[in-house]
Amino acid sequence: MRDERFPDFGTLRCARAYERVAPFYDLLDGPYEYLWKRRLRSVVMARTHGRILDAAVGTGKNMPFYPPGSEVVVVDLSDAMLARARQRASRLGLDVTLLQRDLADTGLPDASFDSIVAAFVFCCIPDARKGTALRELRRLLAEGGRVYLLDYTKPRGPALRTYMRVMAPWLRFMFSASYDNYIEQHFTSAGLKLEEQRDFFGGGVVLYVLRPS
Repeated sequence: MRDERFPDFGTLRCARAYERVAPFYDLLDGPYEYLWKRRLRSVVMARTHGRILDAAVGTGKNMPFYPPGSEVVVVDLSDAMLARARQRASRLGLDVTLLQRDLADTGLPDASFDSIVAAFVFCCIPDARKGTALRELRRLLAEGGRVYLLDYTKPRGPALRTYMRVMAPWLRFMFSASYDNYIEQHFTSAGLKLEEQRDFFGGGVVLYVLRPS
């Protein structure tokens, strides 16, 4: 049955996946979070400034690393994930604005943010909507602002490639996500220019720093 809140089946499938997994998401992702994801989140958030958008916040894993005193707006497609993020913000004593929004159509004002962070987000967005979501982030970016995309991609080394190939069906079933991201092909058409790229784990995870082109 079609759900009018979502523009396509891929987005609907993603929303349903996170509604289903929200109660135990932190448990499933916990080993990865504590072994390496937290370190990368701290690297990214340390570079942010001004008014910050945490795009597709999930359960709020970036929150411990928000710059002190920063003004942060967080959005997510899943109400269940936002509920978890709200609880985390409360535990951390953070005053943030939480909104249930589609990242490809947030309805937020133009040029609202100096820093936009999307950590492990675009691997979950359907391929047909990746460009649309990037154009939306560009619209929300203030003059002189930066977009920080931290995400999976295909690594160079055969061992990690094999591991990702084995894990790909699980990733898709549980999180409606894919390692085959290839988001960089949309940068130019979205009005964004690659300013910096940092590879981690042999290119299995990449940080893209983007500015308006």
